[in-house]
Amino acid sequence: MATLLTSLHNARIKNILKLNNRRQRDAQKKTIVEGIREIERALKCGIVPQEAYVCPELITTDEATAVWQQLQNLAETGQLDLFTITVELFAKAAYRGQSGGILLVIPYLDYTLSSLSFSNTPLLLVIDGGEKPGNLGAILRTADAAGVDAVLVTSRANGGTDIHNPNVVRASLGALFSLPVVEVAQDSLLSWLRRKQIQIAALTPDGERPYTKVNLQGPLALVMGSEAFGVDPEWLAAADIRLKIPMFGMVDSLNLSVATAVVVFEAVRQRKTAET
Repeated sequence: MATLLTSLHNARIKNILKLNNRRQRDAQKKTIVEGIREIERALKCGIVPQEAYVCPELITTDEATAVWQQLQNLAETGQLDLFTITVELFAKAAYRGQSGGILLVIPYLDYTLSSLSFSNTPLLLVIDGGEKPGNLGAILRTADAAGVDAVLVTSRANGGTDIHNPNVVRASLGALFSLPVVEVAQDSLLSWLRRKQIQIAALTPDGERPYTKVNLQGPLALVMGSEAFGVDPEWLAAADIRLKIPMFGMVDSLNLSVATAVVVFEAVRQRKTAET
């Protein structure tokens, strides 16, 4: 049974607003999921929300109705706290516009390197210092489409990329929930890759060979650097191979998510070709 909330001063509504701030998200280990498609994928991937907020007046599609029914079923078995809220409250609580009338509060994902399992020839993505949540979300969408085994995001002293930013969820179209995404310190990740005997390939404008001229079929960790500064020097020093994307115009680089997609699908092409 859902509890009706009507006050703008309700403590739960105030806390949703707090979760728009990364410091609060990290402190509570919670984040927000909005958008019917994203919520559908979270539920399909086994994410159990801690709280769900539904505005009945905004439930206008069959998809949203089905999601609401799922949430009611979870609430009836005591797995989440379900609330109905007014249009005014939903407008205040929603991080983005046109969210379909449903908002979830979910716990942080808890993947670790030790929890990963994959084939003998994994394809891994390392995102080192990416600043923009939208780019990370787009990369996750690409990784899911390409069948990447895991995305490994390096953490830094300044907090690094915020994998639980609601804009990551939005830009990934919910792919954040469909593949392992691990936040890990750079030194720990380097040691782990060496122990697993996974080749490290760093993409850089100063790479020795074009990405199409390198065998990408074996166990591989593709390292992508930040939009502003590229791949960290420690990764460049550790890399078994440094790749480049040939550029033929005036610009000397691609958007991080675009560059990632280009190289990832070349690796997929090579692997599929080898299977035939």
